[in-house]
Amino acid sequence: MNRTTILTLLSAIVAANSCAIVAAQPASPDHHATVLHASRLLDVSAGSIVSPGEVLIEGDRIVAAGASVERPVGSQVIDLGDATLMPGLIDAHIHLFLHPGAEDLQTVEESVPQRTIMATLAARDDLMAGFTAERDMGTEGAGSADTAVRNAINEGLIPGPRLRISGNAIDILGGHEDANDFNPAQHVLSNATYANDSEQLIEAIRQQLKEGSDFVKIYETGKDSIHDGVFSTPYQYTTDQLRAAVTEATRVGKKVAVHAMGEPGTLYAAQAGVASIDHAAQLSPETMRIMREKGIPAVPTFTIFEYFANHAANPAVAARERAMFDFHAAEFKKQLAAGVPFAVGSDVGPFPHGTQARELVLMHQLGMPIVDVLKADLLNGAKLLGWEGQIGELKSGYYADIIAVPGNPLEDISVTQRVVFVMKGGVIYKRR
Repeated sequence: MNRTTILTLLSAIVAANSCAIVAAQPASPDHHATVLHASRLLDVSAGSIVSPGEVLIEGDRIVAAGASVERPVGSQVIDLGDATLMPGLIDAHIHLFLHPGAEDLQTVEESVPQRTIMATLAARDDLMAGFTAERDMGTEGAGSADTAVRNAINEGLIPGPRLRISGNAIDILGGHEDANDFNPAQHVLSNATYANDSEQLIEAIRQQLKEGSDFVKIYETGKDSIHDGVFSTPYQYTTDQLRAAVTEATRVGKKVAVHAMGEPGTLYAAQAGVASIDHAAQLSPETMRIMREKGIPAVPTFTIFEYFANHAANPAVAARERAMFDFHAAEFKKQLAAGVPFAVGSDVGPFPHGTQARELVLMHQLGMPIVDVLKADLLNGAKLLGWEGQIGELKSGYYADIIAVPGNPLEDISVTQRVVFVMKGGVIYKRR
């Protein structure tokens, strides 16, 4: 990265922080109550709209929500007009340390400090798009740098979503993220941490937890291929190996999430009792049965597949990516029919941060009713991130993570792509 590029990045950070400096500070304990008023309010659990809608906030928590709320003396009333109040969106699969461009090259050419600077900008962009909570599924070679980003957000130093972070993901030698397309003689580092057996998995997990990770991300399948409609992806860990990882994480109250595109890796992950199966392009009937019984959600990440198909390097790559998307979409319909639970994750990073509400739109277009998409995002997302009962609904005692969108999201889910108001923890970050 040259001097001009670095100065441009630093200028962007200064500009971003100067316009959001008030928002980046936590609300003071004696802060007056705030009442948000809008034409509508989304009741996620009921799957219905309350009209009009109001939310009473004191400090960083919701006191009351409904068609009308008490307006304490001296409270600030904010009228958002013809909009719908709803909980802040949740993205259960992001990569703050990636940006559009050649993923394998950016992790080699850009230093960890440079990537950390860009991650802070990505966090801001996601928050301004209405995503008030996210799960970062691996720094892709930046180690535990996401610990610093999460802590800076929590301390009010920079704007960003609530974060659950995993540090580096874990992978086998020669696995999905092991720089396999580079000259081996150059010893290009893997984008993940090596672990080839159960003992090494446990050792890697312990090291990452020491460095501040909130959960464990493991690559279970790859490299993927599809020929004449037949999908194939080799597994990386056995059921027993994954079960050892889950047992170790559970010992300290943590969870394991896996990148698993298809069988038999998805089956092994389900048998091991992971917290989520991300991508999940192929699930056998037995895998889906276990996922239903154990409440393991699939996180489809359609947006990244669409983006790769639309931004391929050449027609041949575009055709392959489109075939992958179409296969995934057809399997998704089977998963819906089978009653598989879902959460919403976009895999944002390789495509621009702040644009990932496209995932909700795609899940609806591919067959999931709007109300179910919103429940998958807000209710299942809150549970998956470990904030059930704290975020994902507009209820008394929950964090005041609130957004407003134009129109009615139950009639047109694409309004989630046009967020006009963002509050996180009672602090306003965006208001148009």
